[in-house]
Amino acid sequence: MSLRRIYNEVKGMKVKELPNYLKPMLSMNYVKQTVQRGLDNYHAKYIQTSSFDPVYHVCIGGMIFSYLVALPEERRHLEHQQHAKEHGH
Repeated sequence: MSLRRIYNEVKGMKVKELPNYLKPMLSMNYVKQTVQRGLDNYHAKYIQTSSFDPVYHVCIGGMIFSYLVALPEERRHLEHQQHAKEHGH
């Protein structure tokens, strides 16, 4: 279910109606079905068509993952540099 569709359905509701609307979407079974549907769609769109796009997806995902893993160390390094500038070291 797209976020736009959820937004359009939710914007006309009252606040008291929201929990009953959202509760089924937060169940483990619903999440599993949604993930399975997404994987099936991905398989049909890219894998069965012998597309080269999954290779790009893995490369981009790897770059994003490595950036997120290195981010705390980079932030510490930049904070140390800023601290050194402020104290004239």
